[in-house]
Amino acid sequence: MDMAWLDAFRTVAHLGSFTAAGERLGFTQSAVSRQIATLEAELGAPLFDRLARGVRLTEHGRALLPHAEALLERLDTTRRDLVALTELSAGRLRVGAFDSANAALVPGALAAFHAAHPQVETTLTEGLTADLLERLAEGTIDLAVVASYAERPEDAYDTEQFDLHPLLDDPVLVALPRGHRLAGRRRLRLAELADEPWIAARRHPETTLLAACLRSGFRPRIEYAVAAWTAKLGLVAAGLGPTLIPSLAARAVRPDIVLIPLHPQDTPVRRVCTATRRGHRVTPAVTGFLGHLRAAARG
Repeated sequence: MDMAWLDAFRTVAHLGSFTAAGERLGFTQSAVSRQIATLEAELGAPLFDRLARGVRLTEHGRALLPHAEALLERLDTTRRDLVALTELSAGRLRVGAFDSANAALVPGALAAFHAAHPQVETTLTEGLTADLLERLAEGTIDLAVVASYAERPEDAYDTEQFDLHPLLDDPVLVALPRGHRLAGRRRLRLAELADEPWIAARRHPETTLLAACLRSGFRPRIEYAVAAWTAKLGLVAAGLGPTLIPSLAARAVRPDIVLIPLHPQDTPVRRVCTATRRGHRVTPAVTGFLGHLRAAARG
């Protein structure tokens, strides 16, 4: 059944005239008459009595009218909802990101997106890159901000399952307490800190940022193994050792800590990318958020 027939039927029922309905809908009187005749043939019952002056609903027509109005209202509501999703006056955005991206980059982009589209529901999930990609594959998030130390994204991720787009490069810095003997330096070699007691996420440097120390020719002595950045930086500030910190987390660093760039030969660089599910249409909310995320990454 063509919804246009129901629209013509509703309009004729309200106005009591094929001619008046045609003027309202932009059709000729004969076109409206044909639509009503086709609908009557489809339903197998007359809907109007044709009078000398206008038309009048039959018993079948009176029974059909509330159903036609409900169907047309449902269609109008559906159209409004779809337009709202396209125009970002409704909908949802589910973002996943790793911890240091949530220090400033992602919150800044989310704040800008929310200011532009306050009616879109936003959520943020934090996790490791592998966990975020699993969530993305399951469809529980719409977009993941992920990172790796591989030169090319295709070397680190399943590009058959995900569409990846570079967002920024995130060099690693050394975090020292302000009173440290090397705190005034503009640049450091990791080897200059070879004798220091280090702070890292785990005891084995191969699985942490301190793998850079191994590449620089020494095995760091990890004195404290803590996972959270607040704990790492608290230990640094207390003078218990240096740690390595991604640039993305720099805005969250407390004032009693200094961050010093490493020599280019010693600097691990994370490649930060956005990931969406390959083969799935990106929602208008994700497209809109990506613009704010790229703007936050630039500046």
